Amino acid sequence: MTTQPQRPPATGPVLTILHGDDLPPGHETIDADPRLGAVRYATADQLPEALPGAQALFVWDLFSEAVTTAWPKADQLRWVHAATAGVDNLMFPGLVDSDVTVTNSRGVFDQPIAEYVLGLVLSFAKDFPGSLDLQRNRVWRHRETERLGGRRALVVGTGPIGRAIARQLSAAGMRVEGAGRTARESDPDFGTVVQASLTGADTDTGTGTVPNLGDALPRADYVVLAAPLTDATRGLVNADALARMKDGARLINIARGQLVVEEDLVSALRHGTIGGAALDVFESEPLPESSPLWELPGVIVSPHMSGDVTGWRSALVELFTDNLDRFLAGEELRNVVDKQRGYVAGA
Repeated sequence: MTTQPQRPPATGPVLTILHGDDLPPGHETIDADPRLGAVRYATADQLPEALPGAQALFVWDLFSEAVTTAWPKADQLRWVHAATAGVDNLMFPGLVDSDVTVTNSRGVFDQPIAEYVLGLVLSFAKDFPGSLDLQRNRVWRHRETERLGGRRALVVGTGPIGRAIARQLSAAGMRVEGAGRTARESDPDFGTVVQASLTGADTDTGTGTVPNLGDALPRADYVVLAAPLTDATRGLVNADALARMKDGARLINIARGQLVVEEDLVSALRHGTIGGAALDVFESEPLPESSPLWELPGVIVSPHMSGDVTGWRSALVELFTDNLDRFLAGEELRNVVDKQRGYVAGA
């Protein structure tokens, strides 16, 4: 494992940090914390050796699934903190069914992602990609573009990121609707929230007919995916959902690639079923060079970067160290995840 500076033995909890190519910025401060018995650093293949005896685990290797493989070695673990907002890579049965508390990095990415989504909507409405293509070819071609004011956006996912997106788009003059676990009226950020399924069954009660995603899709000029990846949302945007979207509507996905059936999306784009797509996440990452999404007209591809603004790594560490202080003091942790549902309780 990575060699770390030696320090006098202590009797406090052991912290393991799962990392990839880079260590967390400012990790030296964590290393020197006298309240910790030890700080162990491990890559994915080293994690089984670094988990025994550890009470806390910081998952800095953002989308790693190494915890699943190493889980049998977690004999004293009490807390896992993820340096991500989504925790789908940690929602395996062993951890979900255990008494181990999981926390995430809710709050770090909300506003940056909302700004990114607004930028994508503006790019579509004002055809910035088309302008850049014409500029590269030295072509002077006057065009008319679309207005943003009065256009409808459907934000799928009513957690903190979805709410930040709704507020940003509303401020730009758009009419925003939400899709969440339960249909409701008079939401402070969305106004109307429909139930995020195509079936109409209320996911909380399992019964009844409620306004659902299928009802809202034909109204939306932009459909923005900001929901966590769970069993209920996996493959949510399939051929049926795409067929219900308004002619010329655009799909924006900043959540998880698995919310979309990518093959169905490619077909809808090729046949003009929808007007375009801006994708920051994909079923397989990095996006394979052979994917048709690279070259399909009306598609904007970015490499899972919508929330990554200058200083984001330091902000993640600051949130973790705040929770570490709480953990060591026996206080309530921030951003506790409802493991049965895969998102922060109360979000």
